Amino acid sequence: MRSSQYIKDLLEEKYALYATTTFIESDPISIPKSYKRLQDVEITAFWTAMFSWGQRATIINKSKTLFNLMDNAPYDFIMNHKDKDLKRFDGFVHRTFNSSDTLYFIEFLRHHYSNFESLEDAFLMPITNNKTAPIKEKLINFHNYFFSLTYFLDRTKKHIATPERKSTCKRLNMFLRWMVRTDIEGIDFNLWKRIKPSELMIPYDVHVERVSKSLGILKRKQKDWLAVEELTSYLKSLDPLDPVKYDYALFGMGVMDHKNLY
Repeated sequence: MRSSQYIKDLLEEKYALYATTTFIESDPISIPKSYKRLQDVEITAFWTAMFSWGQRATIINKSKTLFNLMDNAPYDFIMNHKDKDLKRFDGFVHRTFNSSDTLYFIEFLRHHYSNFESLEDAFLMPITNNKTAPIKEKLINFHNYFFSLTYFLDRTKKHIATPERKSTCKRLNMFLRWMVRTDIEGIDFNLWKRIKPSELMIPYDVHVERVSKSLGILKRKQKDWLAVEELTSYLKSLDPLDPVKYDYALFGMGVMDHKNLY
């Protein structure tokens, strides 16, 4: 394994190379970037992040299709739609995500925004004692809260990961990076203030995994939550306040040979 200083210098170099606004155009984050209202940004970012597996162009196109069905005003649609308006989602599919999943997402978001201004509160459940809980516990509690409504299909649970099932929670961690992290490059949103960038966990995908193992900074063989903790712990040793900024470096290095895939 190379020295920590070598790794830090390399990742800082690659971060500076890849973390630029040119990253936005071909990335799913371009979807929420087209909205201004807090709730619209949160809803489109959350949903787009949940769609983020497979080809990035497909993720972007499917997200656009979904929000077009909401008249490109997702918060207003979710809060004010009539039952008859939901028929427009019949036949909507993105990979294994279908119209039934869409309807439950809408119902959950309407329930949440009827009680809270921001989706950040959903990651601070229970409100009384979870503000200082680690991200692992926040994600577990979010999953439980998301499926706390009377009606949901078991099939929908596969679209919201949880560390309780040892998942890497890549898409949720990416969504949290978008919402929480601040940067001078203007990519991430820095909309949420009650979760700190230092708490974030690395969005762990095949590109991040491959590069991390090639650099010798990840030893764990299994692709699971423990691997996320191991890699994030190392990245925190390089930058305790903003460890997941290196997601740009690792992901960027990883897609050099696989430019279109997440």
